Amino acid sequence: MEQQDFSKEANSLNSQLAELDLSERLQLVSRLGHAVFTTSLGVEDQVITAAIGEGQFAIEIATLETGRLFPETLNLIKETEEALNVRIRRYTPRQDAIDAYAAKYGLNGFYDSIEARHACCHVRKLEPLAEALSGAQIWITGLRRGQSGNRAATPFAEYDGERNLLKINPLADWSLDQINVFVEAHRVPVNPLHARGYPSIGCEPCTRAIKPGEPERAGRWWWENDEKRECGLHVPEAAASSITAAPHQ
Repeated sequence: MEQQDFSKEANSLNSQLAELDLSERLQLVSRLGHAVFTTSLGVEDQVITAAIGEGQFAIEIATLETGRLFPETLNLIKETEEALNVRIRRYTPRQDAIDAYAAKYGLNGFYDSIEARHACCHVRKLEPLAEALSGAQIWITGLRRGQSGNRAATPFAEYDGERNLLKINPLADWSLDQINVFVEAHRVPVNPLHARGYPSIGCEPCTRAIKPGEPERAGRWWWENDEKRECGLHVPEAAASSITAAPHQ
């Protein structure tokens, strides 16, 4: 399908999905083609995983095992599979790419510059993501408008020109309160780090608990000084890399 066709389909889907509940959104999307949902095991993603398992929709579930995840996140993968009756495919970075990164920047060189941080994200996230989405026509994510200023205009459906596929954000209009109500009602397993002040959880060296009053994603890449910081998964790499960073303290 050409880019123009994807764009037209995204606009049409955006209107359709707005009128449906979560289960209906996923059911509709699952019928459109090869769909892959990438989960970081955060609370939003757990809600989508639970809905996929409950509806047994034809949607592949994948996660990026970066090699630097919290033990709590790794433990949650198996627990989620068993509790929600799903299979989660694991995608890992190439060891030679990690070695090349470490040789150039140092293993924890991501603290020193925005260039090094994005290079690390590229090796540990973007390359495995490309493998996970290989052959997919639809990419499902747990993005919400309330997560950060950079995501405030998140649509239900959009064309991802970098990857030439449809990107679906079925929780775009959900609040954190709605997420928590669903989790309790459906007994969805969640990362214990959420209860310790981590609303957004990524790699362990790059994530801290947030302080009272801070935005949900303030704990991600906490040494950088731009509130819209991203890893490149959900914004073009060139745009993400243009952000300046504060020196590591």
